[in-house]
Amino acid sequence: MRKVTLYIASSLDSFIARPNGGLDWLFSPDGEDYGYEAFVSSVDTVLMGYKTYEVVRGFGVANPYPEQKSYVFTRDKNRLPDPHVEFVTEDIPGFVRNLKEQPGKTIWLVGGGQINTILLNAGLIDEILLFIQPTVLGVGLPLFAPSSVTTSLKLQSSKIYPSGMVHLVLTPL
Repeated sequence: MRKVTLYIASSLDSFIARPNGGLDWLFSPDGEDYGYEAFVSSVDTVLMGYKTYEVVRGFGVANPYPEQKSYVFTRDKNRLPDPHVEFVTEDIPGFVRNLKEQPGKTIWLVGGGQINTILLNAGLIDEILLFIQPTVLGVGLPLFAPSSVTTSLKLQSSKIYPSGMVHLVLTPL
């Protein structure tokens, strides 16, 4: 069975972007990639919500993940086709359960917070690779949407980079 990995960065106060989707606060001044390229090469499928997809497209890249099959979750059943992604309007947990049963490599959950929460609450995230930037934004898009479900995680490892970025590897208990 394939695993779903949430590979994501957040501010110290658990925001993954500014309210407008901005990520200017995130990048390392020394150009460190924090294992990004190695991780992306281990992935053949990408999952994200439509708002996240719009933010990624806003970086001026027509196809941000050309080597991976990309699925974008949306409630709008009338979206115009996009040659770079497949829009998914069906039940998110059911779709991901089915996808995990298919042959392939790691599935990357890109985000955003609503999709992260839906899949965490459904027990479908196998691993969280969380990079915490030592910056307090005060306001922004949250790592997880508010939820009444409590999920306990186990810290598998941690690493501190010279830039101050902290990398946590977490798995559900």
